[in-house]
Amino acid sequence: MSQPTPPPSGPPADNPYAGQPGQPTAPAAPYQAAPPQAGFPMAPMAPAAPVRNNLVLGLAAAVGAALVAAGLYGVIIGATKHEIGYAAVGVGFLIGIAAGRVGGRNPILPVVSAVLSLGSVYLGQLVGEAMIGAKDLGVGFSELFFDNFSLVQEAWKAEADPLTFLFFAIAAYVAFSSARKAGA
Repeated sequence: MSQPTPPPSGPPADNPYAGQPGQPTAPAAPYQAAPPQAGFPMAPMAPAAPVRNNLVLGLAAAVGAALVAAGLYGVIIGATKHEIGYAAVGVGFLIGIAAGRVGGRNPILPVVSAVLSLGSVYLGQLVGEAMIGAKDLGVGFSELFFDNFSLVQEAWKAEADPLTFLFFAIAAYVAFSSARKAGA
């Protein structure tokens, strides 16, 4: 019975004449460790993702998100007859995420997101006031909101308290920070 012979290895490092024609080569040890490498081994890296920086699309996404969020926030206020702080956080988050994900790293988008969140929270509160007022007065929402908008604003001013303005600040902060994080 014959035993398999290991494949020939390269010349030993200590023999300068090894590996030349006519010189025998020594067989490699079957479980010889690989020589140590300098530094840490690195896995191949994927190419970097292209940087997104589309201001127009980011603004369009933020405006669309602001309108949707204002409507939802207004419906929540109208249904519960209370302002809910978490809903204001959701308004800011939705606007910031939409702007950052679609628009990318543009430095204008977080600022615009914060401003749009202020307008969205305000519009949502007006929608909520109009829904509550329409139920109390026995008129339609659209009649009160569109035909008597000044009456809705007066009701909002009468109901506004420091907590109302805290919700504005929270929504603006969340919109700004989520737009920055989503765009990175």
